Amino acid sequence: MSTLTNRREFFKISAVGAIGLTVLGPLGCAPKVVDRKTFGVGIQLYTVRDAMAADVAGTLKKLSDLGYKNLELASYADGKFYGFAPKEFKKMVNDLGMDIISSHAGVESKGITMDSAKMMADAHAELAVKYCVQPWVNDEDRTIEKFKQMVGDWNQVGKIMKETGIQFGYHNHNFEFKNMDGIVPYYDIYMKELDPNYVTMELDLFWANKAGQDPVEMFKKYPGRFQLLHFKDMHTKQEPFFDVIKDDVCEVGAGVIDFKTIWKSKDIAGAKYLFVEDDNQGNGKTFETLETSISNITTKILV
Repeated sequence: MSTLTNRREFFKISAVGAIGLTVLGPLGCAPKVVDRKTFGVGIQLYTVRDAMAADVAGTLKKLSDLGYKNLELASYADGKFYGFAPKEFKKMVNDLGMDIISSHAGVESKGITMDSAKMMADAHAELAVKYCVQPWVNDEDRTIEKFKQMVGDWNQVGKIMKETGIQFGYHNHNFEFKNMDGIVPYYDIYMKELDPNYVTMELDLFWANKAGQDPVEMFKKYPGRFQLLHFKDMHTKQEPFFDVIKDDVCEVGAGVIDFKTIWKSKDIAGAKYLFVEDDNQGNGKTFETLETSISNITTKILV
């Protein structure tokens, strides 16, 4: 009887000990909780544009809770961001433990007056961003002549931005890599004529891959020219194409792009910041897909 009781007590103690190891981890230590914000993962807010239109404060809170640290904005108009004055919007973001690093604010193809460029620069300086980025070129403006004209405008805007402590930049899609009568705009116009002192490149890894480009080789050819990277994955590797088709976008780390290898070359690229972007807003599951992306980035890619 005594032996049986002792055996029962032994198994009870053993079971409790096993549970303790499971909960507390090796040597009874509490499991290590990693603060995702320490990785400095950014997000381009175009990814959550519908959510931002409906509830700015609530959307920012969700992004902070997921662990995103850095923001790249996608709504500038008449000196305001998402309808807020610069200082007001900045406080909202900073109070959530996040920082505004960059902003997409385009220069129209018709050109920009120096007054409007100065206004844009001053508003972004008040927001204390490090970068302001040209995000897009309209279909009708994708000609050799227009590309050259816009490159000239961007150099001027970049100079004005520089005077306020902001680096201007250009964000690519795939159409810039299309051969146009022997000229590839990205290489033969942009990289040759954009002044690297005034305009850096924000390389969108999804669109570069869709255009058949190798990001690591691009870094080697133009070292230090890519201060910003867009992390956006794709399900399929296919023949290069140059129409802006977004159907293949997926969560970072869930597709075929080798982000880990690309990130290892960040010093050659001159890369300082990365931003997750999903043009399709997660196809109705925006925040679920953003959770998957930041989980993959912080556990598989940046480590």
